[in-house]
Amino acid sequence: MGGQPVSPRDLEELSHRDADWAGLKALVTGLGVSGFAAADALLQHGAAVVVVDAGSSTARERQETQAGILGIMGADVRIGPEHVAGWPDGLDVDVVVTSPGWPPHHPVLAEAQRRGIPVWSEVELAWRLRPLTGAAPWIAITGTNGKTTTVQLVETILRAAGLRAIAVGNVGTPILDAVQHPEPFDVIAVELSSFQLHFTHSMAPAASAVLNLAPDHLDWHGSLEAYAADKARIYERTKLACVYNVQDPRTETMVEEADVQEGCRAIGFTLGTPGRSMVGLVEDVLADRAFTEQRATSAVEIGTLEDLEHASGGTVTPPPHLVANALAAAALTRAVGIQPAEVREGLRAFRTDAHRTAVVAQVDGVTWVDDSKATNPHAAQAALAAYPSIVWVAGGQLKGADVDELVAGVADQLRAVVLVGVDRAQIAASVARHAPDVPVHDLGVTDHGDMEALARLMDDVVARSAQEARAGDVVLLSPAAASLDMFPSYGSRGDAFSAAVHRRLGTGGDGTGSQGTGEQG
Repeated sequence: MGGQPVSPRDLEELSHRDADWAGLKALVTGLGVSGFAAADALLQHGAAVVVVDAGSSTARERQETQAGILGIMGADVRIGPEHVAGWPDGLDVDVVVTSPGWPPHHPVLAEAQRRGIPVWSEVELAWRLRPLTGAAPWIAITGTNGKTTTVQLVETILRAAGLRAIAVGNVGTPILDAVQHPEPFDVIAVELSSFQLHFTHSMAPAASAVLNLAPDHLDWHGSLEAYAADKARIYERTKLACVYNVQDPRTETMVEEADVQEGCRAIGFTLGTPGRSMVGLVEDVLADRAFTEQRATSAVEIGTLEDLEHASGGTVTPPPHLVANALAAAALTRAVGIQPAEVREGLRAFRTDAHRTAVVAQVDGVTWVDDSKATNPHAAQAALAAYPSIVWVAGGQLKGADVDELVAGVADQLRAVVLVGVDRAQIAASVARHAPDVPVHDLGVTDHGDMEALARLMDDVVARSAQEARAGDVVLLSPAAASLDMFPSYGSRGDAFSAAVHRRLGTGGDGTGSQGTGEQG
């Protein structure tokens, strides 16, 4: 190629980092974390790069810094809404590398596809920038919920086995950073969103999983069918094992329809007793009937529920969704040769991230739990299913999702409901239909970014919840909705809730009482 225009056929040759990338003309859409990483990687390999972004008032300083760095490296960076309203004037490129936030119907991407210009995700670019020989295998994970926990469980188990491993992708660290790290990894665990999978065409993971499927991001995909089709792409070309959820038959259908490599196995995970080629639960034992020679008649113990004690805060029985995530992670790691004792060690070492059914405090028999990460009804259902008696704190942006099925399913568990956020009325109406005797406290909505007002709101949320809660109850912040109507992120929403709990109860960050007794101070 050597600096000449790249034809579509030439793009097929760009399948590893040692190929001749010089002369490639690339348009990178979006100047977020993944967009910056993609532009940086392309420039380092000699490509000519144009970057476009609408610009962001909240991230202006970061974008200006990134644009300056890329400009020094030789990129043409164009920031402003006029640069993304349609195809950039006079632009001739061979490939578009797009960021996850850009839907396929975006004017720039739609025009690229109309012109026959290939569109890659940053995941596709990362796969093509692996070394020709000795590339680390990928373990790829998607699903509506549980992706982050599962990919981090995989990372922890791999490290417990003595491997140099990293969790990347939608979890935070760009995949490109891991692929190009000067000290190569043994295995890379990749969390993938449906957005990232949509424009991923050649990835061939060692093992892959779709954890579950529920309506989400339909505004991006257009339909549940399109959303599911993008999730299913993760199984394509898988080498060793496609892991599916026995409780969600749609994921097994995805495996059956996938074009996998010769010898790839279908492995189920279940909260019930595992059948052959499954991992599951036998009483309190995590059992493997997939990766043992005696799987026709017996199973191998890979852990127990007690091994997940620290992962669930050390104070409660592991919730079902955490157990399911652990089983999926066990199946994925067993597929790449990890031994049962190493799986157990990883489960024992794992700690759940903040804002995922994290115990904030336990006072007077009431447990306060931050599950702010539950940004859709399916995620909230997983948390609500774990507790028999709940004061539920909910609300935010439902993104078009329906909450009727969720509320109907947990109606008998609700002590009271405390609502905030722009779409709280929809949840209130559902509670009125399915749990009419449950008290509902509507606390309104506060302007986005006014953190002092939001702190006062959370103080009110905690006060109302405390009035309703009885010994044995769980006060559960599991909003079933996104946070951006009020908060900068689900993390800041969870932090505000936790801070308000500690203010009211006089507890410290360890969840104990002010005198270390667990009693209200």
